[in-house]
Amino acid sequence: MRLTCVLGDITEQRVDAVVNAANSSLLGGGGVDGAIHRKGGPEILAACRDLRNGHLGGGLPTGEAVATTAGELPATWVIHTVGPVWSATQDRTELLRSCYRNSLSVADRLSAANVAFPLISAGVYRWPVDDAVEQAVTTLRRCDTAVEEVRLVLFQADTFELARKRIETA
Repeated sequence: MRLTCVLGDITEQRVDAVVNAANSSLLGGGGVDGAIHRKGGPEILAACRDLRNGHLGGGLPTGEAVATTAGELPATWVIHTVGPVWSATQDRTELLRSCYRNSLSVADRLSAANVAFPLISAGVYRWPVDDAVEQAVTTLRRCDTAVEEVRLVLFQADTFELARKRIETA
């Protein structure tokens, strides 16, 4: 698997699957989640509502992943995963790592060749950016997957530079 990073907007990535840093309700929110729902259109929300009316009636648990249509996005699927909220008193690192592993597992089931990830939990969930980059790169490098390309899509230039340097040394 080739791991790359780009500076840009995840909703504009032409890939098989885009990973959404969702909240457990799957019904949209702020940050990456809100952007994906807005740009992807009502098909994504309808698919998420179907999941909530079915086996995910209680919401998507932290660290798990599930796929829906990508609606109007230039991707085929959206893989929704719920990252952990950072805590100074509890180590939730394994939950963050499971977001990446479980998203790639879903991508494998979909036979996705290329997947775009945001930096999970580093926004409103307050995970320290340097550690979020470390967890993403380390976990993605260790995953056994048939996905050919994983692309970290970063919105801020300083985060992009941090990720680029980390990927080069991994």
